[in-house]
Amino acid sequence: MVAGVDKTEKKEIVMPDYEIYALKYAGPFVRTGAHLMWYQDWDKFETINYYIWCIKGAGQTVIVDAGVTPELAKKRELDGYVSPVEVLSRINVRAAEVRHVVITHMHFDHANGVSLFPAATFYIQEDEYRFWVRDPVATRPPFKEVSDADSTAHLTALEDTARLVLLNGDQQIMPGIQCLLAPGHTVGLQALAVNTAKGTAILGSDCAHVFRNYREDWPSSLIVDLVGWMKTYEKLRARVSSLDLLFPGHDRRMLEDYPEVAKDVTKLL
Repeated sequence: MVAGVDKTEKKEIVMPDYEIYALKYAGPFVRTGAHLMWYQDWDKFETINYYIWCIKGAGQTVIVDAGVTPELAKKRELDGYVSPVEVLSRINVRAAEVRHVVITHMHFDHANGVSLFPAATFYIQEDEYRFWVRDPVATRPPFKEVSDADSTAHLTALEDTARLVLLNGDQQIMPGIQCLLAPGHTVGLQALAVNTAKGTAILGSDCAHVFRNYREDWPSSLIVDLVGWMKTYEKLRARVSSLDLLFPGHDRRMLEDYPEVAKDVTKLL
């Protein structure tokens, strides 16, 4: 062997291509333009939906966000509500058997339904979890309005077990799926970079409420860190393969503009 030359054959790691589904579990809801586009469109109105997402591929099923339980849906009088358990069953996913659930952030509409997944491991950014569980600021009225004591208690009970994984920044949770720290809307919101047949897609959750937020470089409402939010946009744009693969958290077009595979379920990729 010639000195300094390594002839060891290196095998290329092939990442699996995943499919991504959007599942509406509640809505439509009417929101002001200023709710969706911070400090703009005060006199306009738009409709949104509440979603969870399902990633399938390589023998794995990963659920992104947990939705809301029937009990909280009744208490909050959520229009058009269907249990996430029911919606998932329409694409042959049994919530009771799901092993991986990523919680993007701990607002009630994304985290309340954790009890619907009794066998799952939950992946949450540690900064996000510690804020809602430990920081007294989280009990102040503006934060308490969007949080949920039941899901917080459920997750707290899983501390120090294998079913609660607290992530510190960007971290791959399985081949082709990486959680990305993406603060702004909340202290430790996380997006997901997912390998697909069309390239790297990003499920951004409430990094944007609607596609327009990304197009116009403008956040939606409920901001804890505006500077952080702008840096998050830079990060996600640099990572995604194309802007049409960058998905928001609540846009009704995810239900209207993509192929329907079951009632209230569309295939994004």
